[in-house]
Amino acid sequence: MSKKRVLITGASGFVGYHLIEEALKADLEVYAAIRPSSDRSHLKGFNVQYVNLDYSTVDHLKRELEDKQYHYIIHAAGITKAKTKAEYDRVNATYTRNLATAALEANINLEKFIFLSSLAALGPLPDLSAEIQDSNTPQPVTNYGASKMLAEQYLAEFTTLPLLTIRPTAVYGPREKDLFILFNSINKGLEPHIGSFKQQLSFVYVKDLVNVIVKALTATAVHQHYNISDGEIYDRYALANFTKKALNKKTFKFHLPAPLVGLLAAIMDFIYAGSKKTPALNKEKMAELTAINWACSIKGAQTDLGYTPEYNLEKGIMQTIKWYKLNNWL
Repeated sequence: MSKKRVLITGASGFVGYHLIEEALKADLEVYAAIRPSSDRSHLKGFNVQYVNLDYSTVDHLKRELEDKQYHYIIHAAGITKAKTKAEYDRVNATYTRNLATAALEANINLEKFIFLSSLAALGPLPDLSAEIQDSNTPQPVTNYGASKMLAEQYLAEFTTLPLLTIRPTAVYGPREKDLFILFNSINKGLEPHIGSFKQQLSFVYVKDLVNVIVKALTATAVHQHYNISDGEIYDRYALANFTKKALNKKTFKFHLPAPLVGLLAAIMDFIYAGSKKTPALNKEKMAELTAINWACSIKGAQTDLGYTPEYNLEKGIMQTIKWYKLNNWL
């Protein structure tokens, strides 16, 4: 019996790498969509076929889908850093709509289309009294979050598409580069915090995330949205505390006034205005870092998708730090 084919977009990225690994483990025939300019050296150990998709034209996408006859699509491609709202919307929302349009128009027997959205699409809660539910009214605080919500709104119109939407919270694990900045800082003995207000945070280890995504391919549910975390709620110091424990480090812990960091973020945006790159600290990132409550409920995913996270933050950070050390990142 031939294997079922899955198209994974954004395959060269952090989550994409782990999605390929999980899909191969599930005995799927994997087609990895990556840009021609993307580095694929870290994927060379995988038995996958590569495809190059032009997300700007539905006709091209339709031909590609019909040519390969995919059973599943996992749309993980997107951008987390951009200069303008228009750029976020084009890549994260319009391109998603184009792929969904092609998937519906193509003559293929598609069993599931999974859209990798973000908890940022719903946005944080303004106080600590509750958890973000799958059904919360969206109130994104960043252009990134708004672009993911726009993509979800576009997809809601495709009522006959076998669609599921996954909204992960902050994802960490081997190969991740943004939270790595904090790990690296703690490794050097410095532990910075923005402000000293109370926060509720949530995290998900990348292997738990990709496990539930690949499981969702065969779920009976359609047109549902699922928030994904490890099911725990953490205070603002948990990430640093578990990292110090994993690294066996003592740190100089200090709190920077939020307005000062906000000013620094604005300056960084100004400095990088003419550059193609976006700084790690910017006004978008500040809105997320200073939000009060990112805790979310995962009851929907547990009930409908049989999601059982294996890694809490302490266990996940242990594994992550071990990988960073083995691969000379730390």
